Amino acid sequence: MDAKTIIAKRVAKEIKDGDFINLGIGIPTMVVNYIPSDMKVVLHSENGFIGLGPTPEPDKADKDISNAGGQPASIVSGGMFFDSAFSFGLVRGGHLDATVLGALQVDSEGNLANWNIPGKMVPGMGGAMDLVVGAKKVILAMEHTAKGNPKILPKCTLPLTASECVDMIVTEMAVFKIENKKMMLIEHAENVTLEDIKAVTTAEYSVSPDLKVMEL
Repeated sequence: MDAKTIIAKRVAKEIKDGDFINLGIGIPTMVVNYIPSDMKVVLHSENGFIGLGPTPEPDKADKDISNAGGQPASIVSGGMFFDSAFSFGLVRGGHLDATVLGALQVDSEGNLANWNIPGKMVPGMGGAMDLVVGAKKVILAMEHTAKGNPKILPKCTLPLTASECVDMIVTEMAVFKIENKKMMLIEHAENVTLEDIKAVTTAEYSVSPDLKVMEL
């Protein structure tokens, strides 16, 4: 199983019946494919609809339906489309139970950098700044390193999206919770040791006394 699939499957475990959830660009868009079909969940896509459904097969994709990353998407029965003003009214109004986003960097205080790398052209800051402030819970779905370099740091060095906003980090190696600017390791992936995690995580963190193996 590849890293992105591991992450998406584990994040799906955090979603509960009745939740109203935003799925961001990248790995978060995969989460929809691992939510049990009998679970009643409303998924929000910031580009303007609720009722985000599983990724369609290529021959069944509707060119007029795409997720926030511009990839083919589906909409479930009862879903609806709307403009950006309404979409971000839902976000800013505090209606989301959680948002799932990717990250360039995150640190032990829950600071997030996911929109800009100085010197590189970016299309804009997007909706992440609104999402991490408006949602009740912020979950990062990200690969543990970037080309072998740690992404979970003592302090973010890239421009921040928001400060002290992250509640949970899910990678292919581990799951961390952040509370009161303190990070705790609560799960490790099968066949991944504490030493493996420590070697690629420069942020300070504690290890939960109830540490367990990640379930997918």
